[in-house]
Amino acid sequence: MSSPKNALDELRIDRSQLAEPATKAPLLIVLLAGAAILAAGFWWFTRSKASEVRTVMVREAASAGGASRTVLNASGYITARRQATVSSKVTGKVVEVFVEEGKRVQKDQVVARLDDINIQASLRLVEAQFNSAKSALEETRVRLKEAELQLKRTTDLARAGIATRADLDHAEAEAQSLKARLERQQQDVTVAEREIAVWQQQLDDTTIRAPFAGIVTSKNAQPGEMISPMSAGGSFTRTGICTIVDMDSLEIEVDVNESYINRVEPGQAVEAKLDAYPDWVIACHVIAIIPTADRQKATVKVRVGFDKLDPRVLPDMAAKVAFRGAEAPSVAGRALTVPRAALQSLDGRDAVFVVQNGRVERRAVTVSATRDEEVVIASGLTAGERVIVGTPKGLSDGAAVKESKP
Repeated sequence: MSSPKNALDELRIDRSQLAEPATKAPLLIVLLAGAAILAAGFWWFTRSKASEVRTVMVREAASAGGASRTVLNASGYITARRQATVSSKVTGKVVEVFVEEGKRVQKDQVVARLDDINIQASLRLVEAQFNSAKSALEETRVRLKEAELQLKRTTDLARAGIATRADLDHAEAEAQSLKARLERQQQDVTVAEREIAVWQQQLDDTTIRAPFAGIVTSKNAQPGEMISPMSAGGSFTRTGICTIVDMDSLEIEVDVNESYINRVEPGQAVEAKLDAYPDWVIACHVIAIIPTADRQKATVKVRVGFDKLDPRVLPDMAAKVAFRGAEAPSVAGRALTVPRAALQSLDGRDAVFVVQNGRVERRAVTVSATRDEEVVIASGLTAGERVIVGTPKGLSDGAAVKESKP
């Protein structure tokens, strides 16, 4: 049988074992809370900040009428209706050239001068002859006046019986002779005046002027070279000073297969694209259909004019044109438009960035036409969506953004 002391020891509670879990629980809670705070801080400082972007709403624009379709595609070149190689009316040596390629000139502006030393000398000679003829004419007038007075006196004396008939005849002959000489000298003065005009015109011809306003596209002669209105002297004689193009007369010259010329008519709308700017759609119209066909190529020439000229259009550029034809209005009869600044070229395709729920979505679109600073979207968007204008650098699909307030 056990002693009472041992029995009491077994009934005693061990406080050390109960206190240990109580001291560990608060420490664990503190550690977990610290870890949560650190994780929240890490997320706060490392999260992607939303970029501020400017957006516009995709809107519907009423079409000008029924939808249009392309009835014929063709190609051609930019030509100028007014283009001239400026030459000289006389053969001479070039002493000054006042133009360079790319320079704009006005009508009658001096573009070059020729050597005029010999013409100046000839002009001074005929001017001296003119002055001499005028002096001789004045002298004859004085002598004619004297002869007429002498004839009057002789006539009076003859009537009085003092002067003989021979004296009277002599006075009459002298007066008639001086009258004839006066008439001849007046003609000599007229001839001298006309000679002066001829040499003055030749002097003016040594100054070469622009026939119309335009741009100098080529400079063909230099000071010291000979120039002639016709080819002479082989390659040593130039036939032109420069080539001037009237940029306001630019148009597109298109050869249309005669089998499809019935699809073209004057005034028809045309959309043109230059090979140099393939994404730029230019509004044009048919000016005229040349009423003759090329037997060798079986084509008919069509002149296409620009609705609005642009400095980017240059002579001899290649262009592709699409002749448009009206068709029945579509059911909706409306087109979606966005600013041109919203359009991006990504991986060779047109695309825009659409903002939805604070996130960016890259959207491929199809552009059907360009209207000044807007583009017409055929597919890829719906009215009311918001697209980013002026996409920030480095913006990617799915990035967080914040729309700026207008």
